[in-house]
Amino acid sequence: MVERRPSWDEYFMNLLDVIKTRSTCMRRQVAAVIVKDRQILATGYNGSPRGLAHCDKVGCLREKLNIPSGERHELCRGIHAEQNAIIQASIHGVSIEGAEIYITDSPCILCSKMLINAGIKRITYRGAYPDELSLDMLREAGVELVEYKK
Repeated sequence: MVERRPSWDEYFMNLLDVIKTRSTCMRRQVAAVIVKDRQILATGYNGSPRGLAHCDKVGCLREKLNIPSGERHELCRGIHAEQNAIIQASIHGVSIEGAEIYITDSPCILCSKMLINAGIKRITYRGAYPDELSLDMLREAGVELVEYKK
C-alpha cells in the first residue's frame, strides 16, 4: 500500500522543523526556506552572525532587558531566518525574485521589508508573530499571505 504523499506546502513546512534545529536563539527557533518552481533555492534559521558567539553561549540581551517579542529588534545578536535565507541566496548568486518563502512564523517588519524588495510573491507561515504593521505592509505590496494549518 502506498502512503499518501504530502502536498508541496506540507512538504516544505515539514522541512522547517529540521532547519530550525540549527537555531541558537534562546527565545524562538525560526526557520525559512525559499522556493521557486518547487525547487529549494535557500534556507535560513535564526542565530548570531557568522563567527560571533551565539546567544545560547553568551545569554539573551532581550531577556535580560525584558523586551517583549515583536519590539526593539535592534537589541538582538541574532539574524532572523528570513534574512539568513536571503543572504545565502545572495552569497551563492541565486535570484529569489518571484519566489515564495515558507517560514515557521509570520515575518517581522524588518524581514517583511526585505522580502518585499527581494521580490518574494508568496509567504506561507505556521504561526503569527506579534507585528501587525508587517502584515499590513505585505498586503499593501501585494504579497500573498498563507497561514498554514495542518
